[in-house]
Amino acid sequence: MFNPLSFISKFIKSSNQKELDRITKIVENINSLEQNFKNLNDKDFPNKTNELKNRIKNGETLDQILPEAFALVREASKRSRKERHYDVQLIGGVVLHENKIAEMRTGEGKTLTIALSAYLNALEEKGVHVVTVNDYLAKRDSQEMGQIYNFLGLTSGFINNDQNDFERKKNYNCDITYATNSELGFDYLRDNMKYSLDEKVQREHHYSIVDEIDSCLIDEARTPLVISGAAEDKTNQYLAIDKLVKQLKKEDYEIDEKDKNILLTNNGINNVEKIFSNAGILKNNNFYDPENLALVHHVNQALRANHLFEKGKDYIIKDNSLKIIDELTGRILEGRRFGDGLHQALEAKEKIEIQAENQTLASITYQNYFKLYKRISGCTGTAATEAEEFYEIYNLPVVVIPTNNPMIRKDYNDQIFRSEDEKNQAIVKNIKECNQSGQPLLVFTSSVNKSEVYSKLLSRENIKHVVLNAKNHESEAEIIANAGKEGSVIITTSISGRGVDIQLGGKKGSIPDEQLKKEKNKIKSLGGLFVIGTERMESRRVDNQARGRSGRQGDEGSSIFYVSLEDDLMRIFGSESMNNILQKLGLKDGESIDHPWINKALERAQQKVEARNFDIRKTLIKFDNVLNDQRHVIFSQRNDAMNSDQIFDYSEDFLKEIIDDLIKLKIQKIANSKSSEFDNRLKSLMGKTLKEDDFVVINSLNDNDFRKRIRDQFNFSRAERTKILGENQSKEIEKRILLQSIDMNWKSHIQYLEQLRQVIGLRSYGQRDPLIEYKKEAYDLFSNLLEKLKLDYITVLMNLKIVEQPRQENNKNKEPEILNNPKCLLILKKDQKISRNDRCEATGKKFKQCCGAL
Repeated sequence: MFNPLSFISKFIKSSNQKELDRITKIVENINSLEQNFKNLNDKDFPNKTNELKNRIKNGETLDQILPEAFALVREASKRSRKERHYDVQLIGGVVLHENKIAEMRTGEGKTLTIALSAYLNALEEKGVHVVTVNDYLAKRDSQEMGQIYNFLGLTSGFINNDQNDFERKKNYNCDITYATNSELGFDYLRDNMKYSLDEKVQREHHYSIVDEIDSCLIDEARTPLVISGAAEDKTNQYLAIDKLVKQLKKEDYEIDEKDKNILLTNNGINNVEKIFSNAGILKNNNFYDPENLALVHHVNQALRANHLFEKGKDYIIKDNSLKIIDELTGRILEGRRFGDGLHQALEAKEKIEIQAENQTLASITYQNYFKLYKRISGCTGTAATEAEEFYEIYNLPVVVIPTNNPMIRKDYNDQIFRSEDEKNQAIVKNIKECNQSGQPLLVFTSSVNKSEVYSKLLSRENIKHVVLNAKNHESEAEIIANAGKEGSVIITTSISGRGVDIQLGGKKGSIPDEQLKKEKNKIKSLGGLFVIGTERMESRRVDNQARGRSGRQGDEGSSIFYVSLEDDLMRIFGSESMNNILQKLGLKDGESIDHPWINKALERAQQKVEARNFDIRKTLIKFDNVLNDQRHVIFSQRNDAMNSDQIFDYSEDFLKEIIDDLIKLKIQKIANSKSSEFDNRLKSLMGKTLKEDDFVVINSLNDNDFRKRIRDQFNFSRAERTKILGENQSKEIEKRILLQSIDMNWKSHIQYLEQLRQVIGLRSYGQRDPLIEYKKEAYDLFSNLLEKLKLDYITVLMNLKIVEQPRQENNKNKEPEILNNPKCLLILKKDQKISRNDRCEATGKKFKQCCGAL
């Protein structure tokens, strides 16, 4: 009978073999060059590197120079580390260079394999990032492989959690940089919050090799990287602003109910400046000063809260908490909060407890971070089971690399028990028997809690053991490296010890070579390393990772998994029917069943879970891709502004767009005299610069004169600033205000999209696709964000005045002084006392680390 699955699997195997056959020819070419490089002197290696770099500059491709580059690295590794690459490692190196995933079994030397492709791609002088699973491995691999790179005339560095920006920048500027996925992602986000190009630490995203790529891009891909703002308690600020806003009179503001907006009149701005100056809140006596950007925002939200939102209509107070009412259904929207500080403004108005919110300043998923690279590749011991996901999401094919020596590990059938207690007794019994013979054991558990359960069980039997949980410090890596010693028993979660080889007899260099050889032979005679899985995980790949710790480089070894019907996987996937089958087979208490059919049933259960998790990740990516496209626009606009010497061009372009929009609104007003949008927009833009008499005149101007009137006012404000500060400082201020405006609006946008994501699934009840609905709303919100960003920027520039502050009273007769600091844009009295721990609003750093350090 024709089996389609069997046919497909044969096809996949044959396509993998075709790849290996093709690459083997390249490896033969590399091997043919080995003798040539043996004749080189040590000092010739950096010269050969420079020669290869020049050939690339003259038009040769990396593929053309690959055989020579790989042969050069192999010889350099032999001389500097006494390690010669096997042919299978050369195959792996070619796979990595070709932007694919190399599946190489544990112990086959992935770290050394990565060095081949890292060196070749570093010759383009654009930087190579090698991604590891923890800080310890990033440092270790950088230092160990650095011996090869330095021998060849290249530099290598590593990024660790405790490094400052200076150290990070230095290491990112190396030819090859080792770092964890989280450090890379966070540095990218932090770089896109910096205020000058010099402060950035990363270079371009050129080429990345991800070690343990399945861990990085699948296991950790469910959780995005998020930078949150400090959870400041702004309760007093909201209460104070609410109290002061209540002092304004009706003529101080105009209400636009259609857009649920409120605008201060000229008189209102004067009163705000007076009230807030007296309260000591307003800086520099100017409401539109860049230092008051946050204050302007809070005042607007307090005005909206007090005059546009009604209790009983827009919200209710229930259990001392403010709940939003859905305007369409009249129902309470549980768990929803108004964004952008409005909810807190309403809580201040109602005098109930103000709940602080952590602000997301920036976020990105691992999937979208790694898509920034022009080219990406990776290696792992287990990728074939997730080959479909790698190809569909990252366009990365998987090539399975054969082992250097034949695999002789024994993988026993699973032992199935009815209860967890029975299973645990069997596991402890097996451990005791193996331990008495001296055979080393590695016991894998699914969680920290489970590892502690087995630790207690072994302690009762007086079995000496070590428990390794989810951390991976240097000491733990050392323990894992010696897991092949006689009598060793290690209980570990599935994530401990990756990237560290387990060698039978103990770690190389720990004892004299002759003694190590004897120890290794003794462990081989005992059956090698025995891996015991205490349950099946949700993913076959994780089980394979556990198995893969044993049987490295053709060593003896064995593995077995113990399963009970009370395990999570069995409980979720049909333990009732399985229990009935086992009872019919006459399975008694304490007995286990061992049959390939049961193994197949378990594998099918795991495949279901894998498929479900894949769907979850796919959905997350589809939603995050919407934000990712917008993130690219914002970050690129921010970078362009930061790098621009012609910052005035930005405000000129924005001003032109805003005036064009105003003229359209003016035409609409002529057609519909009741429309107030033009008046409101104009008053908001011009602020105090527009007197009531001017407003009447402006309304009567033709389009050209109207355009000229607003442009003249804008140019006048800029000229006044430039007269005091000079052109360079004036440009610096405009650049900083633009960046702050981008950051504030983007931050609010992210928060709103987060809230939208939480509730968009409810649209499916109305037969609407949540993803399509999300895309539509996100697009509209982003269009509004770009418009608001431009309007905010031009409004501040139109109304911004530089205030010259005289010295203190005893210096009355002296000339007024101004201290302009381009780094933080604070205009301070020279004798003014600032706490060293105060945060500079512009840079986000403490004063002692920012302006105070100057």
